[in-house]
Amino acid sequence: MKHHVKDLDLAPSGRLRMEWAEREMPVLRQIRQRLGQERPFDGVRMSACLHVTTETGMLARTLAAGGADLVLVASNPLSTQDDVAAALVTYDEIPVYAVKGEDDETYYEHIHAALDHKPHLTMDDGADLVSILHKNRREILGNVIGGTEETTTGVIRLRAMAHEGALEYPIIAVNDALTKHLFDNRYGTGQSTIDGIIRATNVLLAGKTMVVGGYGWCSRGIAMRAKGMGANVIVTEVDPLKALEAVMDGFRVMPMIEAAPIGDVFVTSTGDINVIDRHHFGAMKDGAIVCNSGHFNVELNLDALAEMAVAEPRVIRPFVKEYRLPDGRCINVLADGRLVNLGAAEGHPSTVMDMSFANQALSAEYMLSHSEALENRVYAVPDAIDEAIAELKLQAMGIKIDELTEEQKAYLASWQEGT
Repeated sequence: MKHHVKDLDLAPSGRLRMEWAEREMPVLRQIRQRLGQERPFDGVRMSACLHVTTETGMLARTLAAGGADLVLVASNPLSTQDDVAAALVTYDEIPVYAVKGEDDETYYEHIHAALDHKPHLTMDDGADLVSILHKNRREILGNVIGGTEETTTGVIRLRAMAHEGALEYPIIAVNDALTKHLFDNRYGTGQSTIDGIIRATNVLLAGKTMVVGGYGWCSRGIAMRAKGMGANVIVTEVDPLKALEAVMDGFRVMPMIEAAPIGDVFVTSTGDINVIDRHHFGAMKDGAIVCNSGHFNVELNLDALAEMAVAEPRVIRPFVKEYRLPDGRCINVLADGRLVNLGAAEGHPSTVMDMSFANQALSAEYMLSHSEALENRVYAVPDAIDEAIAELKLQAMGIKIDELTEEQKAYLASWQEGT
C-alpha cells in the first residue's frame, strides 16, 4: 500500500482522537453499520480530496466498511491532522497522501496520486481534484461514474464548469443540503473560526472590532459567535439582500475600505478573490489581525501585502506572520491566509460533521445507483436523504417532534379551506 504521511508512529494518537470524535457522530455510526452489512461500494474505486481530520477519518472508515477501495488526500496544505493520517494507514489500511504544511508542489502530487487510482467516484472539497482531472488527467475520465462536492467554493467552481459545458460527469452538491450548510457552515464554521483565531493569538475578543467579510452561511456563523464573545462586529457585503439581513441581525454594514481603519480583527469567508486587497491593508491600524475561513487563501491578497512590507514576514507565534509596513505599522496574518479554523485549530466539531459526512456517504451511494439517469451537471442532495439525516440526528439527541394528523394533512393539501 502506497502512502505519504508525516510519521506512522503518530498512529496511536490519531486512533484515540477518532475514537473520541466517533462518540459525537451517531448518524454516521448508524450509516456505517448498514453499509457494512449491504456493501454497496464493493468493487468501487473512490478518490477523496478532503480535509484529513478526525471526522474525515470516520467518513473514510464508513466508506471502507461499505466496500469502497478508497484513496484519501488533503484538500488544503494546512488542514491535515498528521496523527489521523497515520492512523488511517496503520489501522485501517487506507492509502493516505497528506502532510500538514506540505508545499504546493507536494499538494498537487498528492492529488495526482489520488487520480492514479482511476476512481469510479470522486469526493471533493473545493473542486481541486475534479478540476485537475478535467484539465490534466482526461485519459481517466471514462472510468468516472459521478462525484460529490463538500464546499461552497467547490460548488461555485463546478457550476461554472457545468455552465460552460466542461463538466464530464454528474456531481451532487453536498454543501447545499440543508443538514449540511445550515449546521456545518453556520455553527461549525462559526465556532471553529473563533477557536482558530483565539488559539493562534490568545487575544481577548470582547471589546475588539471584528470585521467579517461576507454574510453567507459561514460568515453568519462567524459574526454570530464573535458577537457572543463580546466583539463589536462589522459586516461587509456586495449583495444588497445579505447586507440588509446583516443590518436586521444587528450588525454594522459598510464597505471594507471604511472598515479597514477601525477593525482589530478581520476574517473573510466569501469564496471570492481579493476580498481584502492592497488598499485595505494600507488603511489598517497597527497590529491588525487578518485571517480567512474561506476555502482558498486567495481571499486575501497576500502577494500585495508582501510587496508592501519592508522585510520578510516574521513568525511571531505559531501560525502568526507579522508583516511590517514602511511607516512601522504591522499587519498580522494567521495560518498563511488559509482556513484559520483548520490551519490553527482542529476544524469543525464532530457533532456537525456527523451530518455533513452522512450526506457524503449517502450521496455517494445514491450517485452509484442513479448515475445512468443523471446528466453531466450539479445536482442537489435528494430531499429524502436530507430528511432522513435530520430524523436520525434528532433520534440520537433524544428529541421527539410532532406528526401531522390526517386532518392537518388534508387541510394543507386543500385549496378550498380558509379561515
